[in-house]
Amino acid sequence: MNALPHLLMVLAIASAVITRPPKSVGIFDSETDVGNARRGSASYNAQGQSYLIAGSGQNMWNDRDDFHFVWKRMSGNFILATRAHFIGTGVEAHRKLGWTIRPTLERNSAHVTAALHGDGLVSLQFRRATGATTEEIKFRDSVSDADAVIQLERRDGSYFMSVARFGDTLVVRELAGVSLPDTVYVGMFVCAHNDSTVERASFDNVRITVPAKPDLIPYHDYLGSNLEILDLATGNATIVHQYRGSFQAPNWTHDGTALIYAQEGRLYRFDLATQTAEAINTAFATRNNNDHVLSFDGRMLAISHHTAEDSGVSIVYTVPATGGTPTRVTAKGPSYLHGWSPDGRWLVFTGQRNGEFDVYKILATGGDEIRLTSAPGLDDGPEFTPDGSYIYFNSSRSGRMQIWRMRPDGSDQQQITNDGFNNWFPHISPDGKSIAFISFPPEVAADDHPFYKHVLLRLMPIGGGSARVIAYVYGGQGTINVPSWSPDGKRLAFVSNSSMP
Repeated sequence: MNALPHLLMVLAIASAVITRPPKSVGIFDSETDVGNARRGSASYNAQGQSYLIAGSGQNMWNDRDDFHFVWKRMSGNFILATRAHFIGTGVEAHRKLGWTIRPTLERNSAHVTAALHGDGLVSLQFRRATGATTEEIKFRDSVSDADAVIQLERRDGSYFMSVARFGDTLVVRELAGVSLPDTVYVGMFVCAHNDSTVERASFDNVRITVPAKPDLIPYHDYLGSNLEILDLATGNATIVHQYRGSFQAPNWTHDGTALIYAQEGRLYRFDLATQTAEAINTAFATRNNNDHVLSFDGRMLAISHHTAEDSGVSIVYTVPATGGTPTRVTAKGPSYLHGWSPDGRWLVFTGQRNGEFDVYKILATGGDEIRLTSAPGLDDGPEFTPDGSYIYFNSSRSGRMQIWRMRPDGSDQQQITNDGFNNWFPHISPDGKSIAFISFPPEVAADDHPFYKHVLLRLMPIGGGSARVIAYVYGGQGTINVPSWSPDGKRLAFVSNSSMP
């Protein structure tokens, strides 16, 4: 008997990794059965930008792992994020899904893994070296897999797992002292905890972010931009446009067919049907910042342009929404536009006067500006409610940046939020019942809203109350600076960021 074919057959059976010919799956390079998981599969739904992964495998524990892996090769720092859940009741309570980072595709590889079990147990699992025994850091609270948000970040050699039930704020655990090579396999997995069955899981809102480098110079260096649309009923967001440079602050048009955003000093109209962008003619106004707002009837844009004759400070202008020559509104600057009154008569803006930032209003045709706030600290982001009864804004007067409201004449100023975050840019839903806003972590200065941070988009009732998270975003400045509700109130547009090839 020829021993060579027999030997090759034995080696094939003993192989720890079953790798199909390379086939990309969505944003991932390929998929692989690792270890003795023999029946895995993966598919990508391009319309919903979601993934379905099926995997078997006895376990991911001790000195070896069995699971189905959808992966890509990456180096440096990165943030892995998804909202995931198992499909069906399952067989084993300890079936697992999540993210894993590995130097190789061997079953005994070193790794760092963010794992959600079928019974809700959450753990940060890791193997320090090839063939070593798995260790773990358990989270105190369990998370229902029907609504699990799972993130795994590598940051300068340390690893951070973040988890939450969708709608809640993230709980974070840090792992240091595990050394993996710079270039690794990263991706999503499913393990059945039973090698005789196959479990399936859905992964939505999948994002792989390459964050800002530590030496990035703000307002000089920029990451790439994702234009995203969030469906409020499902909590799922889809990316509709990407750009290697910086665009910011999407604002929905009155007819719901397009988004307007600022990109490198100009305003662009992004057509949602054709998914193409076209510059809006604003004549001389080519140094616009991200403070641009459409009137309630959709006919006019108010913009903030850095005017050369005013030493480059921001001045408020109006211009037809279809384009044209802007008309100057504010005589002094810096003035940063933020809102129209529902009847189109008034503009509200943030003005720096005598070293203080306060909220002002002015007739849309120009004239004398009227100061509405005078408390010490930064007041910013004013926006009228659709019925014109209140102006919502954010203020640092109570310590952290929080959401406030007042009457259109500046009276009856009330604090609406009071929590550990710094809350900016309240945007009122078209029906006047809800507020969407962006929350920066407490380590960010109260009077700052920087680029490239882990931020939350949150939603709360118009009069205050409990806020729930509607999106977990890597962004900040430019993410949601202007009103970005769809006219029907069912969707929000926002910008997230990542370095792009």
